[in-house]
Amino acid sequence: MHMFDVVSAAILGLVEGLTEFLPVSSTGHLLLLGHFLGFESKGKTFEILIQLGAILAIVTVYFRRLLSILIALPTDPAVQRFVLAVLVAFLPAMVVGALAHDFIKNVLFNPWIVCVMLIVGGFVLMVVDRRGLDGRYHDMAKFPLPMAFKIGIFQCLAMIPGVSRSGATIVGAMLLGADKRAATEFSFFLAMPTMAGAFAYDLYKSYSELTTDDITLVAVGFVVSFIAGLLVVRLLLDFVSRHGFALFAWWRIIVGAAGLAGLIVFG
Repeated sequence: MHMFDVVSAAILGLVEGLTEFLPVSSTGHLLLLGHFLGFESKGKTFEILIQLGAILAIVTVYFRRLLSILIALPTDPAVQRFVLAVLVAFLPAMVVGALAHDFIKNVLFNPWIVCVMLIVGGFVLMVVDRRGLDGRYHDMAKFPLPMAFKIGIFQCLAMIPGVSRSGATIVGAMLLGADKRAATEFSFFLAMPTMAGAFAYDLYKSYSELTTDDITLVAVGFVVSFIAGLLVVRLLLDFVSRHGFALFAWWRIIVGAAGLAGLIVFG
Protein backbone atom coordinates (compact mmCIF):
# COMPACT_ATOMS: atom_id res chain seq x y z
CA MET A 1 0.00 0.00 0.00
CA HIS A 2 1.41 3.38 -1.06
CA MET A 3 1.07 6.67 0.76
CA PHE A 4 -0.79 8.00 -2.28
CA ASP A 5 -3.51 5.42 -1.65
CA VAL A 6 -3.85 6.56 1.97
CA VAL A 7 -4.05 10.22 0.93
CA SER A 8 -6.57 9.35 -1.76
CA ALA A 9 -8.66 7.41 0.78
CA ALA A 10 -8.63 10.43 3.11
CA ILE A 11 -9.66 12.79 0.28
CA LEU A 12 -12.47 10.46 -0.77
CA GLY A 13 -13.59 10.13 2.85
CA LEU A 14 -13.74 13.91 3.10
CA VAL A 15 -15.83 14.12 -0.06
CA GLU A 16 -18.14 11.36 1.21
CA GLY A 17 -18.75 13.13 4.51
CA LEU A 18 -19.28 16.52 2.90
CA THR A 19 -21.65 15.31 0.18
CA GLU A 20 -23.59 12.35 1.63
CA PHE A 21 -26.40 14.45 3.04
CA LEU A 22 -26.33 17.14 0.35
CA PRO A 23 -28.50 16.66 -2.77
CA VAL A 24 -25.41 16.37 -4.97
CA SER A 25 -24.72 12.58 -5.01
CA SER A 26 -21.85 11.48 -2.80
CA THR A 27 -21.42 8.25 -4.78
CA GLY A 28 -21.24 10.20 -8.02
CA HIS A 29 -18.55 12.48 -6.60
CA LEU A 30 -16.59 9.51 -5.25
CA LEU A 31 -16.70 7.66 -8.57
CA LEU A 32 -15.61 10.71 -10.55
CA LEU A 33 -12.87 11.71 -8.15
CA GLY A 34 -11.66 8.13 -7.81
CA HIS A 35 -11.56 7.82 -11.60
CA PHE A 36 -9.36 10.88 -12.05
CA LEU A 37 -7.17 10.01 -9.04
CA GLY A 38 -6.69 6.52 -10.41
CA PHE A 39 -8.08 5.09 -7.16
CA GLU A 40 -9.90 1.84 -7.89
CA SER A 41 -11.44 -0.41 -5.23
CA LYS A 42 -12.52 -3.98 -5.88
CA GLY A 43 -16.15 -3.94 -6.90
CA LYS A 44 -16.41 -0.31 -5.72
CA THR A 45 -16.56 -1.68 -2.17
CA PHE A 46 -14.57 1.21 -0.66
CA GLU A 47 -17.15 3.74 -1.86
CA ILE A 48 -19.94 1.82 -0.11
CA LEU A 49 -18.19 0.90 3.13
CA ILE A 50 -16.94 4.38 4.03
CA GLN A 51 -20.59 5.42 4.25
CA LEU A 52 -20.45 3.95 7.76
CA GLY A 53 -18.69 7.14 8.84
CA ALA A 54 -21.55 9.26 7.56
CA ILE A 55 -24.07 6.94 9.22
CA LEU A 56 -22.37 7.34 12.59
CA ALA A 57 -22.19 11.11 12.08
CA ILE A 58 -25.95 11.41 11.75
CA VAL A 59 -26.52 9.01 14.65
CA THR A 60 -24.22 11.17 16.78
CA VAL A 61 -26.01 14.41 15.89
CA TYR A 62 -29.45 12.90 16.51
CA PHE A 63 -28.43 10.69 19.44
CA ARG A 64 -30.69 12.31 22.02
CA ARG A 65 -33.67 12.30 19.67
CA LEU A 66 -33.03 8.70 18.67
CA LEU A 67 -32.77 7.74 22.34
CA SER A 68 -36.07 9.47 23.14
CA ILE A 69 -37.70 7.66 20.20
CA LEU A 70 -36.35 4.34 21.44
CA ILE A 71 -37.63 4.95 24.96
CA ALA A 72 -41.08 6.06 23.79
CA LEU A 73 -41.46 3.41 21.08
CA PRO A 74 -43.20 0.72 23.19
CA THR A 75 -45.94 3.07 24.45
CA ASP A 76 -46.30 6.13 22.19
CA PRO A 77 -48.52 5.60 19.10
CA ALA A 78 -47.16 8.73 17.38
CA VAL A 79 -43.58 7.49 17.73
CA GLN A 80 -44.59 4.02 16.57
CA ARG A 81 -46.23 5.55 13.51
CA PHE A 82 -43.13 7.61 12.67
CA VAL A 83 -40.79 4.61 12.97
CA LEU A 84 -43.17 2.63 10.77
CA ALA A 85 -43.15 5.45 8.20
CA VAL A 86 -39.35 5.35 8.03
CA LEU A 87 -39.37 1.56 7.62
CA VAL A 88 -42.08 1.77 4.95
CA ALA A 89 -39.99 4.34 3.08
CA PHE A 90 -36.93 2.08 3.39
CA LEU A 91 -38.70 -1.00 2.02
CA PRO A 92 -38.53 -0.22 -1.76
CA ALA A 93 -34.76 0.43 -1.66
CA MET A 94 -34.18 -2.72 0.38
CA VAL A 95 -35.97 -4.89 -2.18
CA VAL A 96 -34.61 -3.23 -5.32
CA GLY A 97 -31.10 -2.95 -3.89
CA ALA A 98 -30.95 -6.64 -3.02
CA LEU A 99 -32.27 -7.72 -6.41
CA ALA A 100 -30.19 -5.34 -8.53
CA HIS A 101 -27.00 -5.11 -6.42
CA ASP A 102 -24.64 -6.67 -8.96
CA PHE A 103 -26.15 -4.83 -11.94
CA ILE A 104 -25.88 -1.49 -10.13
CA LYS A 105 -22.21 -1.94 -9.23
CA ASN A 106 -21.08 -3.60 -12.46
CA VAL A 107 -23.03 -1.52 -14.98
CA LEU A 108 -24.30 1.73 -13.48
CA PHE A 109 -21.14 2.65 -11.56
CA ASN A 110 -19.86 4.41 -14.66
CA PRO A 111 -18.36 7.93 -14.73
CA TRP A 112 -20.22 8.86 -17.94
CA ILE A 113 -23.56 7.95 -16.35
CA VAL A 114 -22.57 9.88 -13.23
CA CYS A 115 -21.87 13.08 -15.16
CA VAL A 116 -25.11 12.95 -17.13
CA MET A 117 -27.20 12.27 -14.03
CA LEU A 118 -25.46 15.05 -12.09
CA ILE A 119 -26.45 17.54 -14.79
CA VAL A 120 -29.99 16.22 -15.22
CA GLY A 121 -30.52 16.12 -11.46
CA GLY A 122 -29.18 19.65 -11.13
CA PHE A 123 -31.81 20.99 -13.51
CA VAL A 124 -34.56 19.00 -11.76
CA LEU A 125 -33.47 20.36 -8.38
CA MET A 126 -33.42 23.89 -9.75
CA VAL A 127 -36.92 23.60 -11.21
CA VAL A 128 -38.35 22.18 -7.97
CA ASP A 129 -36.62 24.86 -5.90
CA ARG A 130 -37.91 27.68 -8.12
CA ARG A 131 -41.48 26.40 -8.08
CA GLY A 132 -41.71 27.64 -4.51
CA LEU A 133 -43.78 24.67 -3.38
CA ASP A 134 -45.89 25.60 -0.39
CA GLY A 135 -45.61 22.43 1.64
CA ARG A 136 -48.51 21.44 3.85
CA TYR A 137 -46.45 19.01 5.95
CA HIS A 138 -44.13 20.87 8.32
CA ASP A 139 -43.39 17.99 10.69
CA MET A 140 -41.66 14.97 9.21
CA ALA A 141 -42.97 12.83 12.07
CA LYS A 142 -46.49 13.29 10.70
CA PHE A 143 -45.93 12.17 7.10
CA PRO A 144 -48.74 9.74 6.09
CA LEU A 145 -47.64 6.16 5.44
CA PRO A 146 -48.59 6.25 1.72
CA MET A 147 -46.49 9.41 1.36
CA ALA A 148 -43.56 7.72 3.11
CA PHE A 149 -43.79 4.76 0.74
CA LYS A 150 -43.78 7.08 -2.29
CA ILE A 151 -40.69 8.84 -0.92
CA GLY A 152 -39.10 5.40 -0.71
CA ILE A 153 -39.84 4.85 -4.38
CA PHE A 154 -38.15 8.15 -5.20
CA GLN A 155 -35.15 6.94 -3.20
CA CYS A 156 -34.77 3.96 -5.54
CA LEU A 157 -33.86 6.41 -8.33
CA ALA A 158 -30.68 7.15 -6.39
CA MET A 159 -29.36 3.67 -7.14
CA ILE A 160 -28.26 5.27 -10.39
CA PRO A 161 -24.99 6.97 -9.34
CA GLY A 162 -25.20 10.71 -9.83
CA VAL A 163 -28.88 10.98 -8.93
CA SER A 164 -28.29 11.48 -5.16
CA ARG A 165 -30.13 9.60 -2.44
CA SER A 166 -30.78 12.74 -0.41
CA GLY A 167 -31.70 14.70 -3.54
CA ALA A 168 -34.22 12.09 -4.68
CA THR A 169 -35.86 11.79 -1.27
CA ILE A 170 -35.95 15.55 -0.62
CA VAL A 171 -37.39 16.36 -4.06
CA GLY A 172 -39.85 13.48 -3.75
CA ALA A 173 -41.02 14.63 -0.32
CA MET A 174 -41.42 18.23 -1.52
CA LEU A 175 -43.44 17.16 -4.57
CA LEU A 176 -45.64 15.14 -2.22
CA GLY A 177 -46.33 18.13 0.03
CA ALA A 178 -43.47 18.49 2.54
CA ASP A 179 -41.72 21.79 3.17
CA LYS A 180 -37.95 22.00 2.62
CA ARG A 181 -36.92 21.52 6.24
CA ALA A 182 -39.26 18.58 6.90
CA ALA A 183 -38.24 16.92 3.61
CA THR A 184 -34.55 17.29 4.46
CA GLU A 185 -34.94 15.99 8.01
CA PHE A 186 -36.95 12.96 6.88
CA SER A 187 -34.16 12.27 4.39
CA PHE A 188 -31.70 12.24 7.31
CA PHE A 189 -33.72 9.64 9.20
CA LEU A 190 -34.34 7.54 6.10
CA ALA A 191 -30.58 7.57 5.47
CA MET A 192 -29.92 5.56 8.63
CA PRO A 193 -31.56 2.23 7.68
CA THR A 194 -30.82 2.73 3.97
CA MET A 195 -27.09 3.35 4.35
CA ALA A 196 -26.71 0.83 7.16
CA GLY A 197 -28.44 -1.77 4.98
CA ALA A 198 -26.24 -0.97 1.97
CA PHE A 199 -23.13 -1.17 4.18
CA ALA A 200 -24.12 -4.50 5.74
CA TYR A 201 -25.14 -6.09 2.44
CA ASP A 202 -22.01 -4.97 0.61
CA LEU A 203 -19.79 -6.12 3.48
CA TYR A 204 -21.53 -9.51 3.43
CA LYS A 205 -20.97 -9.81 -0.32
CA SER A 206 -17.33 -8.70 -0.35
CA TYR A 207 -15.72 -9.29 3.06
CA SER A 208 -13.94 -12.46 1.93
CA GLU A 209 -12.13 -10.48 -0.78
CA LEU A 210 -10.95 -7.63 1.45
CA THR A 211 -7.24 -7.52 2.20
CA THR A 212 -5.53 -5.84 5.15
CA ASP A 213 -4.66 -2.90 2.89
CA ASP A 214 -8.30 -2.61 1.81
CA ILE A 215 -9.48 -2.54 5.43
CA THR A 216 -6.88 0.11 6.30
CA LEU A 217 -8.01 2.36 3.46
CA VAL A 218 -11.67 1.91 4.42
CA ALA A 219 -10.79 2.82 8.03
CA VAL A 220 -9.06 6.03 6.89
CA GLY A 221 -12.01 6.97 4.69
CA PHE A 222 -14.45 6.13 7.48
CA VAL A 223 -12.80 8.40 10.06
CA VAL A 224 -12.55 11.38 7.72
CA SER A 225 -16.11 10.80 6.48
CA PHE A 226 -17.41 10.79 10.07
CA ILE A 227 -15.78 14.11 10.94
CA ALA A 228 -16.92 15.84 7.74
CA GLY A 229 -20.43 14.38 8.07
CA LEU A 230 -20.81 15.87 11.55
CA LEU A 231 -20.21 19.34 10.14
CA VAL A 232 -22.68 18.99 7.27
CA VAL A 233 -25.55 17.51 9.29
CA ARG A 234 -25.30 20.26 11.90
CA LEU A 235 -25.43 23.06 9.32
CA LEU A 236 -27.57 21.78 6.46
CA LEU A 237 -31.10 22.17 7.87
CA ASP A 238 -30.69 25.86 8.67
CA PHE A 239 -29.00 26.54 5.31
CA VAL A 240 -31.75 24.83 3.32
CA SER A 241 -34.49 26.59 5.27
CA ARG A 242 -32.97 29.99 4.47
CA HIS A 243 -31.46 29.55 1.01
CA GLY A 244 -33.10 26.57 -0.66
CA PHE A 245 -31.32 24.24 -3.10
CA ALA A 246 -30.17 26.54 -5.91
CA LEU A 247 -26.51 26.39 -4.83
CA PHE A 248 -26.53 22.59 -4.91
CA ALA A 249 -28.29 22.54 -8.28
CA TRP A 250 -25.61 24.73 -9.85
CA TRP A 251 -22.86 22.69 -8.16
CA ARG A 252 -24.24 19.49 -9.70
CA ILE A 253 -24.39 21.04 -13.18
CA ILE A 254 -20.85 22.45 -12.95
CA VAL A 255 -19.33 19.22 -11.61
CA GLY A 256 -21.17 17.11 -14.18
CA ALA A 257 -20.08 19.35 -17.05
CA ALA A 258 -16.48 19.45 -15.79
CA GLY A 259 -16.52 15.67 -15.43
CA LEU A 260 -17.72 15.19 -19.00
CA ALA A 261 -15.02 17.55 -20.24
CA GLY A 262 -12.40 15.64 -18.27
CA LEU A 263 -13.58 12.28 -19.58
CA ILE A 264 -13.50 13.55 -23.16
CA VAL A 265 -10.01 15.03 -22.80
CA PHE A 266 -8.33 12.54 -20.47
CA GLY A 267 -10.53 9.46 -20.79
